[in-house]
Amino acid sequence: MKKLILLAAVIIFQSSFSQKTESLKIRKFRIGYLDDKIQETSGLSMLNGNLYTFNDSGNAPELFELDETSGNIKNTLTINAKNKDWEALTNDGKNFYIGDFGNNGGTRRDLEIYKLPFGNNEAKNDSISKISFYYPEQTEFIPQYTNNDFDAEAMIYLNGKIHLFTKEWKSKSTSHYIIDPTVVEKQKAEKIESYKTNFVVTDAAYFEKKLYVVGYTKRTEVFLNVFTETEPGIFFKETPKHYYLGSALAVGQIEGIAVNETGLYISGEKFRSGLGSAQPALYFIPKESLKD
Repeated sequence: MKKLILLAAVIIFQSSFSQKTESLKIRKFRIGYLDDKIQETSGLSMLNGNLYTFNDSGNAPELFELDETSGNIKNTLTINAKNKDWEALTNDGKNFYIGDFGNNGGTRRDLEIYKLPFGNNEAKNDSISKISFYYPEQTEFIPQYTNNDFDAEAMIYLNGKIHLFTKEWKSKSTSHYIIDPTVVEKQKAEKIESYKTNFVVTDAAYFEKKLYVVGYTKRTEVFLNVFTETEPGIFFKETPKHYYLGSALAVGQIEGIAVNETGLYISGEKFRSGLGSAQPALYFIPKESLKD
C-alpha cells in the first residue's frame, strides 16, 4: 500500500511540473503562400523593418525581401558566398549573419557563418567575411544522418555575440553556444546551457528579453517555445511557454521565425510525406494572440 501511495505521489509531482501545452494552430494566421522560388525557406530575419529569408542547401546564394502582408517577393539579392547548407539568418542592425552550418549527417568540419554588411537595401558583397567554428564536444565525424547532436539551424545576435541553438536529432534537446563574431581564426563554440525540448529546433528569434524557438517532431508536430531571459544571454533556467502550432501536413515544415513589436512571422517550407503535403507559406501571429 505504501508503495502505491508513493507511486501516486511521484506521478502527481511529475504532472504538476510537466510542461503545459497551449494550442495555437497557425493555419488560421497564414498570410499567403510563398513564391515558387522559395520552396525551401530556411530562416527569417527583420532588418530596418523589412523581412528577409533564403533557401537552404542546393539552392542559389540569394536573399529574398518579402512583403509582410502577402509573402510576395519584393526584392532578390545575390550574395557572393557559397550556399552549402544555409540554415539560419540573423543581424546586428548593420550586418546580416548567414549560418552555413547545416549538418544533418554530423560529418561537417567546415561550419561557417557569413558576415554580410548591409545598407540602403543593398548587400555589400565586396566586404563579406567568414566566421569559422567547431563544437569542442564533437570528437567523432562518423555519418549519422538525423541521428547526431551537432546539427544547427538557429541563431540570434545579442550582446555583441552570436548565440547558436543546436538541432539535436538524437537527444531531442537544444544546446546554447556562443560564438564571437570578431574572431578571425577558427574558434571553438562555447556551450552555455541546454534544454530538453522534445522536438528538433529549426529557428530562433529574440525580442524584448524573450527567446522564441520553433521546431518539429518526426510525427509532424510543430511547436513554439517562448523562453524568458533570466539574466543577460541566459534563457533555460525557467520553463518556457509551450505552444502546439499544428501539423506539418497542414502548415509546412516550419523553418523560420522573426519577431517585432507587433507579433511573430513564421515561415514553412514545402512538406511532403506519404500522408500528404503542404505548400511553403508565411504566417503572422499577432502579439495579443500569445497567452501570458
